[in-house]
Amino acid sequence: MSEDISPAMEGWEYRPDKVTARKIKGRNAKDKIQMRIELGLLQMEAEGRPDGKRPYGKESLLDYHLSRLEQYKTSHGTTRGFELSKSDCEKLYEEAVQYYHRYLSLFSLKDYPGVIRDTDRNLRAHNLVLRYAADERYKTAFSRYIPYIIMMNTKAKASISLEKKDYEKALKQTKLGMERIDDFFQSLDQSELSKESEEIESLRELAQEIRKKKPLTHLEELNIELEEAVRRENFEEAARLRDEIKELQGKN
Repeated sequence: MSEDISPAMEGWEYRPDKVTARKIKGRNAKDKIQMRIELGLLQMEAEGRPDGKRPYGKESLLDYHLSRLEQYKTSHGTTRGFELSKSDCEKLYEEAVQYYHRYLSLFSLKDYPGVIRDTDRNLRAHNLVLRYAADERYKTAFSRYIPYIIMMNTKAKASISLEKKDYEKALKQTKLGMERIDDFFQSLDQSELSKESEEIESLRELAQEIRKKKPLTHLEELNIELEEAVRRENFEEAARLRDEIKELQGKN
């Protein structure tokens, strides 16, 4: 069998301006995720660790280190003294990149539950390093990515709500995402970063898009009609609309 992967990419052009991905069935009939990259493609498992490996018999290195942490706590009665070495942090970073590629692919495929699963996982990995890395440099390196992961997690949650046309829930989720990023910056004593955060700005723009899509309530429609009646100096109609608005507000 030829090892040339060109046939797999035929008709599937690389787009530098967007993530391009697809789901396929592997030889074992299991779903695989493929991401198109400039010089080829990345193929990932749809579930579990993207490369399909099970380090130390666990689903991921994160799960392995979490089990180590639990064993340490059981033995010592505390987590104080537990550390992640330089090698541990580097390997956790490499693993997180795999999940990053997959959740970007899943987002482009509108598999939002999968995005939530993988971003939640990466947040746990990053928080583990922030708490237990022996080298402060790794804490700094991992902390840079947390706002982005929260943003993607938030967008996936809001997208699910939008599919259900639950605009209010989508707006609440977007607001909560912005607050989570702001809280993270405050935890680092860097609250000023919230003002220049691209992630917060992206979520703010998403909230604006949601408001535009959100159908007007009957009360909002009446207020627009009232403004139009006043503009046209149709005071009789304006008075009727005010009465209707007042009655509706009383019921609410």
